[in-house]
Amino acid sequence: MGLRNTTPTPPRWVRTLLRWWADPNTSEEVEGDLLELYNYWVAAVGERSANWKYTLNAIKLLRPLAKDKRAHYPRTYLYSPTMIRNYFKIAFRNLLKHKGYSFINVAGLAMGMAVAMLIGLWVWDEVSYNKQFGNYDRIVQVMQHQTFDGQVNTQMANPYLMGEEIRNKYGNDFKYIVMSSWTNGHILAYGDKKLTKTGNYFEPSITEMLSLQMLKGSRAGLNDVNSILLSESAAKAYFGSEDPMGKVMKIDNKNDVKVTGVYKDLPYNSDFKDLTFLLPWSLYLSSQSWIKEMTNPWRSNFTQTYAMLAEHADIDQVSAKIKDVKLHKVRPEERAFKPVVFLHPMRKWHLFSEFKDGVNIGGRIEFVWLFGIIGGFVLLLACINFMNLSTARSEKRAKEVGVRKAVGSVRGQLINQFLSESLLVTLIALGVAILLVQLALPMFNEVADKKMVILWQEPLFWLSAIGFTVLTGIIAGSYPAFYLSSFRPVQVLKGTFRVGRFASVPRKVLVTVQFTVSVALMIGTIVVFQQIDFAKKRPAGYAVDKLLFVPISTPDLANKYEVVRNDLLKTGAIAEVSESSSPITSVWAINNGYSWKGKDPGIQGNFAAVSATHEFGKTIGWELKEGRDFSREFPTDSTAMILNETAVKFMGLKKPVGEIVKIDDKVFHVIGVVKDMVMQSPYQPVFRTSFVLDYKDVSIINIKINATTSTSDALAKIETVFRKHNPAAPFEYQFIDEEYAKKFTDEVRIGKLATFFAILAIFISCLGLFGLASFVAEQRTKEIGIRKVLGASVSNLWGLLSKEFVILVVVACVIAGPITWYGMNNWIQKFDYHTEISWWVFVFTAILAVGIALLTVSFQAIKAAMINPVKSLKSE
Repeated sequence: MGLRNTTPTPPRWVRTLLRWWADPNTSEEVEGDLLELYNYWVAAVGERSANWKYTLNAIKLLRPLAKDKRAHYPRTYLYSPTMIRNYFKIAFRNLLKHKGYSFINVAGLAMGMAVAMLIGLWVWDEVSYNKQFGNYDRIVQVMQHQTFDGQVNTQMANPYLMGEEIRNKYGNDFKYIVMSSWTNGHILAYGDKKLTKTGNYFEPSITEMLSLQMLKGSRAGLNDVNSILLSESAAKAYFGSEDPMGKVMKIDNKNDVKVTGVYKDLPYNSDFKDLTFLLPWSLYLSSQSWIKEMTNPWRSNFTQTYAMLAEHADIDQVSAKIKDVKLHKVRPEERAFKPVVFLHPMRKWHLFSEFKDGVNIGGRIEFVWLFGIIGGFVLLLACINFMNLSTARSEKRAKEVGVRKAVGSVRGQLINQFLSESLLVTLIALGVAILLVQLALPMFNEVADKKMVILWQEPLFWLSAIGFTVLTGIIAGSYPAFYLSSFRPVQVLKGTFRVGRFASVPRKVLVTVQFTVSVALMIGTIVVFQQIDFAKKRPAGYAVDKLLFVPISTPDLANKYEVVRNDLLKTGAIAEVSESSSPITSVWAINNGYSWKGKDPGIQGNFAAVSATHEFGKTIGWELKEGRDFSREFPTDSTAMILNETAVKFMGLKKPVGEIVKIDDKVFHVIGVVKDMVMQSPYQPVFRTSFVLDYKDVSIINIKINATTSTSDALAKIETVFRKHNPAAPFEYQFIDEEYAKKFTDEVRIGKLATFFAILAIFISCLGLFGLASFVAEQRTKEIGIRKVLGASVSNLWGLLSKEFVILVVVACVIAGPITWYGMNNWIQKFDYHTEISWWVFVFTAILAVGIALLTVSFQAIKAAMINPVKSLKSE
């Protein structure tokens, strides 16, 4: 090109601007215009090109010609591949030139994007629960409301005849109706291999309802009463590469079953994820003798009922049809419970599982909204950083914009250039974010109890990621693109352009928003852990240390209690042994039909019922408030009852010991009152509970280890005893303290995730604060130098530079305080047993936030304050 042969050599800024005009495909006419433009510059400036006074004179001459020459270029030239390539090339050079700011921009934005992606994947996993089943929109669960003492309780449990009754009366509205037991651990044995697997008993049509993907056999595999369907993972665990079809296995050392099919493992994000095997419902009914002996089968609720609606059926209409199906079957005296049967659709099982007084009040959907909002806010923090630093740095490029416009750059070119730089940063940040998510997913899955993966093949994922990236890039680049491109070049180059006294106001507002969100997250996290700690410190009412239980999983243990107990005590490692109908951390039976002297006829009298053996109280270490414990010395204790404090208060008994309590036709005499024990949710009031002696209705062996014996030695001795008396089952146990800790699992998980996000929010905010502090210190370099010359100390200058940011953080704390108090106070009110939000939480968080901000800003402030003033004053 002719430009390259022209002398003298133009300075870099002129050569750069001319490249915007030049192109490998430029016509000779256009190149001639460029050469003419360049010659004007040489004539006006000559060898004194570094002097802006002469540059301005040149621009005055160039402007008319440049304006005329712009007409030669079609508008499409601005968007040609060559120009777009040049935009990104210059943008990349700018990133390399300012490495510190580029790192802060990319790192902050990438972290925000990564958090948003992680939360987005979590939300996607939650809202897509059970959607893998082909009949998702038509599958329902039959549930019921019952009224006890004026309060409506909702439950999934039904009488075992419910399915048959609905099938007979309303079969046209359903395609399938399936009765089932509960998914529990069972001893599944093949040869010498004995493992505990979770499975369930179902009616055969469950395979069609869930559209099981059969790898071997067919979906009709449960038609035989002695059959079993295995999941793919269970089949591999037992048979490896061997064909399992036709093999005979044993369930709980009671029933032999033949493998009639293998199905693909069910999705982890489904309510059936734990189904490693399926057994026929008919086998359950035939193997449980107590079911056949029931005299009032419509009173006991111990099974589940699933159904699939017919194609023409409407769930609300069918629900209205079947609402009284149980009411018509119960005895007249039981109609006071007002049983109302209804259908709960599969789409609501996971996210809308909570009911209060018969009304669906939500459930995990609250967590979905909570984390969705947190993800949005964290992403907002990252975007604020990006926009703050982008706009701050762009003001230093005002002179560049003026020169470009003066020599002929159209505004569209400038807009495209700034937007290209912004988009390049967001695209790089997107790549880094995806890498961070890939690295963080294993840890995140462990904390969240998920099995999430990046949705590489999901179009929505890429549309969301790229759409957000482009949107963020455009918004962040819009300020320099549209505002700076409107400058009058002569004013800028003369030095008369000022950004204005309010130019920094938007940045201050954004910084305040950042720290408001960060402080709110910090306060919320502290309150969550306060509530968890408050509930954990609630007296359990029994000893949780060195207390464990072993489930009675096979008939071998059912009639050997005394022998097992004696052998355990002989080891010297065990303090006491007992049996009970449920672990002390759970209530498996709620009974009604209680009556006592002075009972209000309007009260139904619903009680938690626990059956136990004589040494139960000594084993768990309950605390007697009145009367005595069960004792082998009193034969009459076979009809004895012990109540908890809540039961006594509910019954209105002034002197409970010696009172007579009837349960239906059975008569019991109260011998003692124990202190309330937390057997259910630690966040709710203790439920009224009765304890009676029963050596038959038990399923748990409770064991208390001696305080002086090590747990490992005791477990070895306990295992020896159980392997001797129960060889058909693996030795499995649970510690009570671990079971008790599980009651806080959801809240602890939420607290951990909230902590993780709060730390990231603070880090992202501080990253932006660090960048802005660096920029402000750079802007005020000459001012700092003058102040040092006039006698200002380093501490004076540190205070001067830090004060502005500290004020913003304090304002953020003031705003965040009442907002967070309102939100978290509403949250803790959901728990009957809850803490109070202390004032110190807000003070502590404010001090912490100000301290973090000071540490962040101080590095740049002190660094700027310690610069040699001679160097500062020469830096213009």
